[in-house]
Amino acid sequence: MPGRRSMRVTLALTAWIVSVVPSHEYTAKSLPDIENEDFIKDCVWIHNKFRSEVNPTASAMLYMTWDPALARIAKAWGKNCQFAHNGQLHSNKLHPNFTFVGENIWTGSVSIFSVSSAITKWHSEIQDYDFETQKCTKVCGHYTQVVWADSYKVGCAVQYCSTVYGINSLTNVAHFICNYGPGGDYSTWPYRRGSTCSACPNDDKCLDNLCANPKRDKVTGYYSIVYPDWLISSRNRYLSLFLTVSPPILILSAMMIIWVKHKYPHLVLLN
Repeated sequence: MPGRRSMRVTLALTAWIVSVVPSHEYTAKSLPDIENEDFIKDCVWIHNKFRSEVNPTASAMLYMTWDPALARIAKAWGKNCQFAHNGQLHSNKLHPNFTFVGENIWTGSVSIFSVSSAITKWHSEIQDYDFETQKCTKVCGHYTQVVWADSYKVGCAVQYCSTVYGINSLTNVAHFICNYGPGGDYSTWPYRRGSTCSACPNDDKCLDNLCANPKRDKVTGYYSIVYPDWLISSRNRYLSLFLTVSPPILILSAMMIIWVKHKYPHLVLLN
């Protein structure tokens, strides 16, 4: 009992500390887009803060960085204004690098929304989670995803919704979604306990108790076309391939026509 009480005091103190750090408050008209630098920094910083402070300590907790594709997935799904998970999280067509994408959802009044308050709410589920037994007395999946050791990419989006399907008691809400790559699995431990950074992958460096690697964290373009407004599908891949291959074919065709006209100047094509 004393241990549980001490944990609650610690959580309350952590929540207060996070609430006073720079994390912007918004109105319905000023909710940030996924390219807003302050929004991105808040999402990444607060996730890494909680990941670096896990107890018991993690032997190989990966440093988390922003992923624009995950953010676009979150934005696209958020437009549905549903308090439900994206049905394609396990689809290998959803993201070019991850066969399974994790997802956390927070919905609440626009007036109380901030990145820090939403992510802190997910993290607060630790009070109902027993690391040793992996048992959860209430809901813990949001917490375990926040501290899932192998997740090294995150992308978030917030959508204004007049109402959200599944939550009838709220109107004019901020619908906040974060997607993670790769996603976590609630059926096992979210991380391996051990001395901090003692089991980081080769070539990783220990940064704020987290395993960081610039090569792994580097974001590169995933497609040769602009990201779609909706979920990635095989049709988009074929279109990307077509747009990549067609210019050389058109150039070769034009060269062939010029060569034929030069070789056979009197050639006449009949209709």
